[in-house]
Amino acid sequence: MFSACSSHESANTNTVYQTSETRDVAYAPTMNSNASMSSNTSAMNAPMMSGNADGAYLEEKQTSGERYARIDENPFLETSRAPLSTFSIDVDTASYANVRRYLNDGQLPPKDAVRIEELINYFEYDYPQPIGNQPFSVNTEVATAPWNHKHKIVSIGLQGKKISMEDAPPSNLVLLLDVSGSMNAPDKLPLLKESLKFLVNQLTAKDRVAIVVYAGASGLILDSTNNRGDILNALNNLNAGGSTNGGQGIHLAYRVALDNFIQGGNNRVVLATDGDFNVGVTSDNELVSLIESKRRTGIFLSVLGFGTGNTNDSMMEKLADFGNGNYAYIDSQTEARKALGEQVAGTLYTIAKDVKIQVEFNPARVAGFRLIGYENRLLANRDFNDDKKDAGEIGAGHSVTALYEIVPAGQAIENDGVDELRYSEVEPSDTRFNDELLTVKLRYKEPNENKSKLLTQGLLDRGNSIENASDNLRFASAVAQFGMLLRDSRYKGSASFGNVSNLVDDSRGNDLKSYRSDFLNLVGKANRLKS
Repeated sequence: MFSACSSHESANTNTVYQTSETRDVAYAPTMNSNASMSSNTSAMNAPMMSGNADGAYLEEKQTSGERYARIDENPFLETSRAPLSTFSIDVDTASYANVRRYLNDGQLPPKDAVRIEELINYFEYDYPQPIGNQPFSVNTEVATAPWNHKHKIVSIGLQGKKISMEDAPPSNLVLLLDVSGSMNAPDKLPLLKESLKFLVNQLTAKDRVAIVVYAGASGLILDSTNNRGDILNALNNLNAGGSTNGGQGIHLAYRVALDNFIQGGNNRVVLATDGDFNVGVTSDNELVSLIESKRRTGIFLSVLGFGTGNTNDSMMEKLADFGNGNYAYIDSQTEARKALGEQVAGTLYTIAKDVKIQVEFNPARVAGFRLIGYENRLLANRDFNDDKKDAGEIGAGHSVTALYEIVPAGQAIENDGVDELRYSEVEPSDTRFNDELLTVKLRYKEPNENKSKLLTQGLLDRGNSIENASDNLRFASAVAQFGMLLRDSRYKGSASFGNVSNLVDDSRGNDLKSYRSDFLNLVGKANRLKS
């Protein structure tokens, strides 16, 4: 417990980047009558940009409304030309909560608000806990693709080791809170204050919290303390007003975090905002560069998004990606209870960083493959062995699932500075790997280490029908179908909301917290809106 209260938280190497093909897009959804836009209109002309795995970004102008990075769906690749697929893992869940907000408001979400990997990873899966000192377990499975019975679906599931708050390392948290005028709406600052109380109430006596706020200027309103009463009082006294100088706030928050740095502890900035930065450093390029420079201090970042109307999802996602962090969107107290109460260890405690996955497909078994989602997390194949290349983080207890759709035959490409290919020299008469569909390799670093560790695991081609697959694979497949339908994907095949509902019905498992049942309700809402 805290102390007692006193009197008063890359794309493939051959990709060509063109402004016409790679851009951010803006949307202006119907606003809740209680929501308000910032009176400062300079944000409307703020530069925008879109990213790729090598860190290159193109700036463009915002037009109006909410901002989402453009997503161009991953295509099928021929195994004979490109047998390797490399990407950074992603534990963000913001897209699911944001999509839910749209559907609950009676609107279909913009296509680029739908990041399928974040929809899938919003849910917990029944993967086994890791054994020994390994921070996560690796689980693979293959079955018939439910939206195209000529294809197969492969899942790669990682399960992070669970850690209780009592057993977790001590935390040095700096809550960096947006109190600008754009936060003056019921679903913004008031919800932010209530949400952070869930976090504060989970902390123990060894954990410390400082609070930095920013609007036109930034300031430290609470020195680092473990006094719960002081923290809650500081939150209760927050008010919104003024413009948004987020860059200045970031500088101050990281300085406070460094001043209170705990060696071997959990040092983290928690940024809570609608992302509407309109004074000082405002472009996504500059903000990403700023966060990248701060990442080298060993301080992690969690981003909490709030509100509607002017939400800058694109920027908040990038800050979390480049700040060794995670990104959640808080649309209700229920979501706050999940992210900052029930799953707070996963939000706050990193158990493995720079986690990369590289899959090598056996051309004797696979003609082509497509990674479902993770478009913003693709890496060049050579980046897998480069420990200087940033990648995603896994929090305590987090599960991560990636899905591939594959079509059954092929051959290897030239080895260009990457690991020797396992199947590239295999002759048709060589039966050693006949049953292997693919090999999964993972690299990760311990939170306080700079050298990665390697894990390797093969998957035999023993695919079940989707009806006989595990609840994990069936449910993840249902969520993927849902995302493809919302995006009107060219790859959706025979997918339908009815098929999604049937798969969910058959794969809900225990569902003690009713998250899967709630998802089924969202499927029904989307079906009615699409009809």
